[in-house]
Amino acid sequence: MQRAKVFRNNILAGLLTKFSEKEYSFIYIKEYLQSQKAKPISLTFPLQEEEFKSKHLFPFFYNLLSEGKLKDIQCKELRIDKSDDFSRLLLTTKENTIGSITIEKEEL
Repeated sequence: MQRAKVFRNNILAGLLTKFSEKEYSFIYIKEYLQSQKAKPISLTFPLQEEEFKSKHLFPFFYNLLSEGKLKDIQCKELRIDKSDDFSRLLLTTKENTIGSITIEKEEL
């Protein structure tokens, strides 16, 4: 299992978890939902207490990843398998992302 903290404007919004190659989840943390400043991280993730589940990495998170030559460079430099999108997400989206969402690996 791998888990990531999802931040919106540097505020912890939720947790993204990879249980297996075919089981992913995203859930907002209660403190974020209770905040008056809480906004959805995406239109595909409306504010709710229920967990979102998917059989693949959610398209919203996948679209935060680099493509093409930059993907090749990142995979080579970070020694990541090109097909391991979740690890790439954990290692490349901590800062300098387009928009307000950043991802940070959670140590279990």
